[in-house]
Amino acid sequence: MILPPSPSILHTTIFSLIFHFLLLLTHASNNPDFQPLIAFKTATDTSNKLTTWNTTTDLCTWYGVSCLRNRVSRLVLENLQLHGSIQPLTSLTQLRVLSLKRNRFNGPIPSLSNFTSLRLLFLSYNNFSGEFPETLTSLTRLYRLDLSHNNLSGEIPPNVYRLSHLLTLRLDGNQIQGHIPNINLSYLQDFNVSGNLLSGRIPESLSGFSDSAFAENPSLCGGPLQKCKDIPALASMPTHTNRRNGGPRMGTMVLIVIILGDVLVLAIVSMLLYCYFWRNYSKEGKEGGSNSKSVSLEAENQKMVYVGQQGLEKGHSKMVFFEGAKRFELEDLLRASAEMLGKGSFGAVYKAVLDNGSVVAVKRLKEIQIGGKKEFEQRMEVLGRLRHSNIVSLKAYYFAKDEKLLVFDYMVNGSLFWLLHGNRGPGRTPLDWTTRLKIAAGTARGVAFIHNHNNNLTHGSIKSTNVLVDVAGNAHVADFGLYIFAVPSNKRSNGYRAPEISDGRKQSQKSDVYAFGVLLMELLTGKCPSAADGGAAVELPRWVQSVVREEWTAEVFDLELMRYKDAEEEMVALLQIAMTCTAIAPDQRPKMSHVVKSIEELRGVEVSPGYDTLDSVSESPSVSEDASGGRAIH
Repeated sequence: MILPPSPSILHTTIFSLIFHFLLLLTHASNNPDFQPLIAFKTATDTSNKLTTWNTTTDLCTWYGVSCLRNRVSRLVLENLQLHGSIQPLTSLTQLRVLSLKRNRFNGPIPSLSNFTSLRLLFLSYNNFSGEFPETLTSLTRLYRLDLSHNNLSGEIPPNVYRLSHLLTLRLDGNQIQGHIPNINLSYLQDFNVSGNLLSGRIPESLSGFSDSAFAENPSLCGGPLQKCKDIPALASMPTHTNRRNGGPRMGTMVLIVIILGDVLVLAIVSMLLYCYFWRNYSKEGKEGGSNSKSVSLEAENQKMVYVGQQGLEKGHSKMVFFEGAKRFELEDLLRASAEMLGKGSFGAVYKAVLDNGSVVAVKRLKEIQIGGKKEFEQRMEVLGRLRHSNIVSLKAYYFAKDEKLLVFDYMVNGSLFWLLHGNRGPGRTPLDWTTRLKIAAGTARGVAFIHNHNNNLTHGSIKSTNVLVDVAGNAHVADFGLYIFAVPSNKRSNGYRAPEISDGRKQSQKSDVYAFGVLLMELLTGKCPSAADGGAAVELPRWVQSVVREEWTAEVFDLELMRYKDAEEEMVALLQIAMTCTAIAPDQRPKMSHVVKSIEELRGVEVSPGYDTLDSVSESPSVSEDASGGRAIH
């Protein structure tokens, strides 16, 4: 038999429900975004499409509403037949995304100057009228702006160039008049002003877009459209000078004087340059002749000069080759023409072209600390055994008292650093998302192989300049295992060093994981590891953590990645892996083998449990002494 609840329990339950309802109502009404949203619904939703928008629920759970720290950050209300003005929404000061596409909003677009955090604005396919809202040009954080298919008129304001982060600018299907201003926006990818009343010449900065971006503007010309009619020559046009001085004669005299002046200046500059370079050339020729017997490996005028006389005299002329490497004599290397590719922590790297046409990369070790030849050879033998498709294998080395050379395969595409940071701005070919993810996976596999080869073996210098990329976009890890030769230094960290590492010679596999996490952040943000923040240097992991904690996560990502809308989940997932790798406590960082699995799962690639021991490994090449005393590996 079930007894009815006692009156006291019933009263308590009813009181609790009323209390929670009042608490929720008070909480909602205290939110500064509550009243603007209710006012917006009352004015625009006469068909009651927004049924979840009521005073009894948390506004952050309403249809189309997303919140960040209990403030509205996204409002997406598309194709709901909403109409009227959007004025009440202008009080949503924390809004980052606003999409009201395919409704029936009308009237002028109100001032949006309060939307200082706005990134994406989509108001297309409505009935907005009036001029292009001037206040939009103050929203300098905008990535995408779509006002297409409305009834906007007037002109495009010239200061639209202030929207320097714009990826999308769509104004097509309106009644905008006048000329197109010179919109020189570095990141602009999606631009369209077709179906308006624009006239005049298309700016050169926009001429790279297709003709469909300018179609249905009968008075537009230039760029991808028909050629503009020739403008009359300056000499045939009446000018203030000609009217005052009796015709074009004075203009011709001025033109002759200007041309003569330019020729004279050019001649003087050419003479000064000739004298300067001739003097330096003569000086360098004399110095080069006097030092021809020294042991050196230098790059001068894009040519590397090898002189190994001291090594030849002491019988140390033999190169030491590892299994599978094509052999050549030291003399072949001495005669090779080459160019410097760059300088790293352990010395300069050169591209050397041998007489037989083969190309190798040569690292000339400098600023290193070696106990002796035996220590050096032992280390080289360990590194020379490593063979994997994602590392730059050591092919050979040369050791002498004053000269130490390492020979590797040459990679055509250069380093990840150049692909990420080189030639930023107009004309640059961005590194696409698929390639970045492929590079991340390949780098992880390379580092994991080094770790799995030997429990004590560490890369020690993971950074974007040490990740080389081949023509197929595959990553190859370079400069591994050389950290034990590093000279103790008090230099500031380059941004990759784990917080527990104070001496560069005391690296660990956990510090490798940290550096790899920083590398992932570099791939995702497009920023160098030491980012500038208000004039002070801030390590990249700290900056990422602060943005993820305080801002919208998508703000972290490189602007060049914003076009890949469908890949945002993958980017966030890779960012989570990066943040796990850069945990402050070393024991909280994952093993590289686990990182590989996480990235490959993200890519949709099935990982075999034994991938690290089966993937093109050569563990123990045989070693034998050659007749002259040098070690050779056959």
